[in-house]
Order: sequence, then structure tokens, then C-alpha cells
Amino acid sequence: MLCVQTMKKPTASEILAIAASLKIQVTPEQLEQYLAVMEGSTAGYQLLESLGDELPLVRYPRTPGYQPPAAENPHNAWYYRTTIHGAAQGRLKGKTFAVKDNVCVAGVPMMNGASTLQGYVPDVDATVVTRILDAGGTILGKSHCEYLCFSGGSHTSALGPVINARKAGHMSGGSSSGSATLVASGVVDMAIGGDQGGSIRIPSAFSGTVGMKGTHGLVPYTGAMPIEATIDHLGPITSNVADSALLLEVLAGGDDLDPRQGGVRTQAYTAALGQGVKGLRIGVLREGFGHALSEEDVDAAVRAAASLYQGIGAEVEEISIPLHLAAPAIWSAIAHEGGTVQMLHGNGFGFNWKGLYVPSLMQAHDAWRTRADDFSDSVKATLLFGQYVLDKYRGQHYARAQNLSRRLQRVYDEALSRVDVLLMPTVPMKARRIPAPDAGIAEVCARAFESIPNTAPFNVTGHPAISIPCAVRDDLPIGLMLVGKHWEECTLYRAAHAFEQAVDWQRA
Repeated sequence: MLCVQTMKKPTASEILAIAASLKIQVTPEQLEQYLAVMEGSTAGYQLLESLGDELPLVRYPRTPGYQPPAAENPHNAWYYRTTIHGAAQGRLKGKTFAVKDNVCVAGVPMMNGASTLQGYVPDVDATVVTRILDAGGTILGKSHCEYLCFSGGSHTSALGPVINARKAGHMSGGSSSGSATLVASGVVDMAIGGDQGGSIRIPSAFSGTVGMKGTHGLVPYTGAMPIEATIDHLGPITSNVADSALLLEVLAGGDDLDPRQGGVRTQAYTAALGQGVKGLRIGVLREGFGHALSEEDVDAAVRAAASLYQGIGAEVEEISIPLHLAAPAIWSAIAHEGGTVQMLHGNGFGFNWKGLYVPSLMQAHDAWRTRADDFSDSVKATLLFGQYVLDKYRGQHYARAQNLSRRLQRVYDEALSRVDVLLMPTVPMKARRIPAPDAGIAEVCARAFESIPNTAPFNVTGHPAISIPCAVRDDLPIGLMLVGKHWEECTLYRAAHAFEQAVDWQRA
């Protein structure tokens, strides 16, 4: 919980030290005058402290909870177990949930995969948590995620790797590793995931679940620990398309506490189920296949899925978007520099946006400044490079990437004016083996970042994208990704459900 630190008047030596760090020359006479000016500012801050805070009320009681032993946690997918019963009635009554551990659940420990945050207990429920409970769902605990969510593998959490539910020794995908694993293993019915570069869709592809990243801002991010506000998403991970549509109907919609939202348009997503795909235009994205790390059986299985769509009535054609190949570079600048500023220097929340700040989380996360050696290699690599380009180039590449994001959005929008859905592999490969405990930095980072070339572009542009399982090879699932127009998640659910009904992917 937040330990309020009483504002103290700055001393002369403190201001002189700050002036030196900013290369400001201050004479003794000037120092005395500055300190006098700061008397009023200090009094204002002290008044601010006396006014309390404006945090959402926590309405549902919960058990104290516990960290489950290995025997109860065979895939290392749980971080913390608890029981929170929602409303007596509702659309999610009888459904059980896991919540990714970057999402605040009041009174339940949260570490976001990071040793530097271990021991923190939130004092608020995230909006998505409240919406699940209001709809009658039962939350059973917090699922493990990757270290500060910065990995597409499942090997970077401070408490050990999350193991693929379908093949031992293999990664479950990240960063929502525990959420996908708990759904895939049948421990919970549904889960909340987070997605900044593919972190709902990658674990869904590796684990054989359905992962939906809606349009940016469709699902409120309020009460979840950010990485970078322009690419932050939350969304459902489920075992089937119908459950995904149902959960999205509960989660989606406006929230005055999330400035990521603007012009939110919701739909009755479950109404798209069973409509079939006759007349639906599907564009097979040429540049989504044949990446340097693509596996032939993955590309072949996804192309077979495209052919199946044609067989059940869709109009299927190949479509080319050359800029798709440059999109990961655009994402990289936003994630490296934006993440370094907001997630690290800004203690997760940063400045310059209106919405719910969680001061207790900001204070707890401040511990990283004295414990950065504890970071995973994927976080260290991000911080070191992000800080380098910030120091050397002062944000020019971040600015260029955000400007180019509009061009990227335009080329996808133009393609989506000619087809209804884009189709490609979610990730170029099947789940890799979990790196050994003594694996080198190069291997750890490769497993963390190699899976994003098709997923990360749509975090930049905010287009909705869903991953559904389409085949199994070597006992490992293969994910098919469908991308649609902004706010048209119904079209994705229509296409995804038709495929799910037409084929048994575990035998395909």
C-alpha cells in the first residue's frame, strides 16, 4: 500500500545539486531568492497531500489468497491464487477467470513478472476486473507474465518460465504466458491478457487458444501497468471464439478514466457467431509469410486455412502491403524509447495524459532504480538501447515512428477497403524450447523478440486482430491471425467462428 511521504522544503544544498545537474549557474543571492519562491510551492504540495486521492471503490470481497506450491501449479502459470465472486447474476455467471499479473486486483499481490515489484499489493481494481465481477464472473487468481511484460517468450519471469500446456519443455508464448496456459490447460474458462507487441496473440498461437486484441482503446486499460500508452491493449484469451465474443462484450466500452479511448464504437459481438463467410472478402497478406525465421509447416498450414475459407464460401485473394515488412522497425522505436520513458523513468505511468494514475504502483515500481541489475536480459536490452537513442538523438526516432504510424495505418486501411479481413500467420514459427537457465543473452533476447513481425504492426496502427488455432504440427499449435477495420471486431468474429466450426484444428 502507498506510504505517504510528507513533502519537505528543499534545502540549499539540494537545489544547488539539481542546478549543477541541469547546468544552471546559481549565485548565493539567487539561491536565496529561489528558495523563497519555493516556500509557496512547498505549501501547495503539502495542501495537495492533505486532500487524499480519487481512486475507484473496491466493491467485491476477496479471500486473502496464497502463492500456490509447484504441485498445484505444474506449468508455473499462476502467480497468486484467490477467490473473488462477482455479482449474483450476470452474463459471466459460472465462468472462472485468471487475470494477467500486470492488471491491478485490490488486495492481491502483483509483481508483473518482476522481482523489483515483488511484494506490492494494489489498492484498486482495474476497470476490466470490475466489469468481469459486475457480470457475475469468478476470479481465481493472478496469472504469471513476463518480466515487466517485455517478452514474446515465456522464459523471463522472475519466478521461472511458464511451460507450454500442450508440450513440456516448450514456451507458452508471452507476455500473457500464464493466462494462455491456464486457459489451454482447462484450469480457468477465460483470462485477461495484455498486448503491446503481440502479447495476447503470441501466447494464443503457441498454446492453442483464441486471443483477441481489439481496436486500440476498445477495452479500457485503466488500472493496468502500462508500457507505452499508444500501443497498450487489454483483451480476452479464451478456449473458443464464442467465449471470446462474449467476454469482449463485457469488457468493451467507454471509461472516463482511460484517455487511450476516443470515439469508442462497440458491437454485439456474439451476434456475429454462426453467420458464415459467404461473400466475405479475405486478403492473404503476402508479406505475412516467408520471414527469415518462418517455418515452412506454419506457412503451409495457414495457407491451407485460407483455402478452406474459399471452400466454405469466402472470396480469397492474395494481397501485397510492402510496408508491412518495415512495420516492426516503426514499432521498435515506439517500444524502446516510449517504454523507457513511460514504463521506467515514468514509473509506469509517466506524465501528460489524463486518466487514473495508481500512486501506490508508481511508488512500488520506483524500486527498479536501485535494483536494475535484477532486470531480465530482455528488459535490460530494451532499457540500455532505449536510453542510448534518447541520450544521443533526443527522441527524434520516436517522433518519426509516430509520424510514420499514420502512413502505416493508411496502407492497411487502403487494403481493407478492398477486402474485409487480412489473413496471415500469427507468428512465423511454432513454440520454441524454453532456453536453459544458463542461456546467453543473445538466445534469451532472440526468444523474447523473434515472434513479433506480424503482430507488432497492429499495435502501432491499433487495428483489431484475433489469433485462432488452425493446425497442430509436432504436437504444437499453429496460430492463424485475422486483422480487420477499426471497430469492426464483429467481422473478425464472423470469420473466426466460421473457421472454428468448419475444421477440427487439432486434427488439421
